[in-house]
Amino acid sequence: MATLTIEVTATELKAMEYAAASPQEWADNAVTNRARIAIDEICAALMVHCNDNEIAMAVGKDAQVAQAFTLNVVKTAVEQNAEAEAARPE
Repeated sequence: MATLTIEVTATELKAMEYAAASPQEWADNAVTNRARIAIDEICAALMVHCNDNEIAMAVGKDAQVAQAFTLNVVKTAVEQNAEAEAARPE
C-alpha cells in the first residue's frame, strides 16, 4: 500500500467542501478510479502483446500489471515524457 499526499490552500479546501461532502473521499475516489482505468488499459495492452508473441499471461491484475512493466509493454509517464522530449527536434 502506498500513501499519496496533496496540499491545497484554505480557499481550495473551502471550494472542495462546497463541491463534495468529503473532499478526502472525493480525492481518494478520483485517484482510485483513475488507477482502475490505467490498470484496465495496461492489462489490455499486455493481452495483445502476449497473444501476438505467444507468451503466457500472468494471473490476476496485480501480476499482469507487473508483467506488462517487466516485458516493457508499458512505461511510466516519466519514461514516456523523457522519450518524447529526447525525440523532439531542436
